Amino acid sequence: MRPLFFLALALPPLLLAGCASAPNDPTLTLQTSKTPAEYAECVVPKLQDRALNPTVSQTQRSYRIVVPSKVAADNVLEAYKAGSGGKVFVYERHLLASNFLPSNFERAAQDCI
Repeated sequence: MRPLFFLALALPPLLLAGCASAPNDPTLTLQTSKTPAEYAECVVPKLQDRALNPTVSQTQRSYRIVVPSKVAADNVLEAYKAGSGGKVFVYERHLLASNFLPSNFERAAQDCI
């Protein structure tokens, strides 16, 4: 009975470790030949097709695409002008158990490179 009690106390912090680790570091950095505007035009419909609800904001040099999450912090794509194309930073926070396969969010980000 006691080992089960200790396991029940230890499991939740381990599951949340993926959510709490390095919130300011991108989970993935991608290089693209597309401009930030072209990249956003490609990725937003892909996210919508995957039943995600992205919101887009832009500045002169970048696009920021935010997909709300019910479980963890919002997932964010930031595309910046860089040399002859753009650089994309992916910020995705998900549970530790889902780190083994690319998510719909990550697949959409990589499909538009």
